[in-house]
Amino acid sequence: MEKNELDIVRRAYAKHVMAAAGVADERVETAFATVPREQFLGPGPWPILRWLGGYMPTPSDDPVYLYADILVGILPERQLNNGQPSYHALLIASAAPQPGEHVVHVGAGLGYYSAIFAALVGPSGSVTAIEFDPGLARRAASNFGTAPNVNVIPGDGALVAFATADVIYVNAGATRPAESWLDRLNDRGRLILPLTTDGGFCGVDPNFQRRGAVFRIDAAAPIFSLGGSRASQFFPAKGHETPNRKERSRRR
Repeated sequence: MEKNELDIVRRAYAKHVMAAAGVADERVETAFATVPREQFLGPGPWPILRWLGGYMPTPSDDPVYLYADILVGILPERQLNNGQPSYHALLIASAAPQPGEHVVHVGAGLGYYSAIFAALVGPSGSVTAIEFDPGLARRAASNFGTAPNVNVIPGDGALVAFATADVIYVNAGATRPAESWLDRLNDRGRLILPLTTDGGFCGVDPNFQRRGAVFRIDAAAPIFSLGGSRASQFFPAKGHETPNRKERSRRR
């Protein structure tokens, strides 16, 4: 596909994503319209998660197939995906990253949504992308190359040290917030946190976990407040267990 045609597809994709998310945020829409998803997912064809049919490869390596509100497998054998764009658009808009701010993205995967944050904070801001899987972290670092405002760190997001942040965006199901996520929020910082339970939901897929919600936690000295919540669905996958994070989510 020609570049000009792909630009049109990306703009249409961004509008559909924002409509599906039910939010109107021109800055977030522009970020989704300009960040090339294919640059963060490796060579195609790409495995697309179909809810009742497992993973299906795209018909070809034409990036047009990535510009829909779909999950794309990054490690399908472990059920790890580049998450659903409308889900992330809603939460990113809620986090409201501003130019010049520092965003910490826990569970960055291959970096696509880290790149969305980088577009929103601009060259005067910065993004720290933390990824537990060392192979994914290496690929994410390669995806960003010499990007001056994105730093990829391999390690456990509940334990890795990072500078104080204006936004901490967690892409892993947790049973409680890690102390570092609360301690390292700047005044008026925002923590986007998916909380899950140990219970499951017996549906079409026995691994399908429906119990959980995503919270925005606002830091305003000297207290924290809940800025809102959204019921959500999480898909457990094998990963590292810590006292602060019991299982990892497929939503990345």
